[in-house]
Amino acid sequence: MDDSLRLEKRILKLSFAGSAAFLLAECIMAFITGSHAVLMDCVYDIADIVMLGPFMILVPLLYKPVSEKRPYGFSQVESLFIIIKCGLLIFITAQLIVESVQMILDGGHIVNAGVIAAFELGVSACCVIMYFTLNHLNKKYSSPTVKAELYIWKLDALSTMGVGAAFLIQLVLQRTPLVWLSPYIDPGIAVIMAVILLKEPLSMFIEGIKNLILFAPKKEVMEHVRKVADDCLAKYHFDINFVDVIKTGRKIWIEIYILQEDDLISISDLKQARSDMMEELEEDYNQVYIGLIPEIDAVQSA
Repeated sequence: MDDSLRLEKRILKLSFAGSAAFLLAECIMAFITGSHAVLMDCVYDIADIVMLGPFMILVPLLYKPVSEKRPYGFSQVESLFIIIKCGLLIFITAQLIVESVQMILDGGHIVNAGVIAAFELGVSACCVIMYFTLNHLNKKYSSPTVKAELYIWKLDALSTMGVGAAFLIQLVLQRTPLVWLSPYIDPGIAVIMAVILLKEPLSMFIEGIKNLILFAPKKEVMEHVRKVADDCLAKYHFDINFVDVIKTGRKIWIEIYILQEDDLISISDLKQARSDMMEELEEDYNQVYIGLIPEIDAVQSA
């Protein structure tokens, strides 16, 4: 656990440093050029770095064991951070969409396409390097927050590459009869980026709410847990009456109510079945808690 904590903190620190460096460069460029497309990049980086800083302080708490006072530990705090972060992104992105559409209706504006294209393509190359670096460190360990950081770096790489290519196209348009489109390129790119990038924050926002209020996880997770439980328990002649799964943050709680024809249930078989399930599920989930509960009422009624 200590190794996982150190590795996660190392990944987040590296991501924080990279975000801070790129944010500074993008803010300077957005101020100099007045580009809404570059400003969109700034918005996502600001939201990321504002939330990532406090979260780095929270990370050690996520490794504390559960207790009677905190039956889910601090996992729900992680879900709350993701909700706040994605909610902030959604709100600011919506505002930028409105401003960019208004700019298009007002006739657009001209920016230095050559400078922005070179800047965005350079940033894209740096984002690719950062993504592969973090992904290499992430092979040994993963968490919802680290995955979110990797997603943001991948989006940054793709979005800045797309923006750079779009401004290269603007340079070409300036030498054609379509030169009248040039004022609309920058706000148009900002709107397209915003619409595309809104999908993931919305998805993570909804998932975070489900985790926070302890809804059952996705259908795929439930089916996977049920299959693993069926396979492991069948070896010891246990039948499943009911499976209760709760996922919040990086932790997953599984309670399985079991049946057996005989009244006598072997404790050693229960322990071994639980161990088999833990071993298999921990390949896919970071922190798993499993409880096997004999279904007394069902046995009596039988």
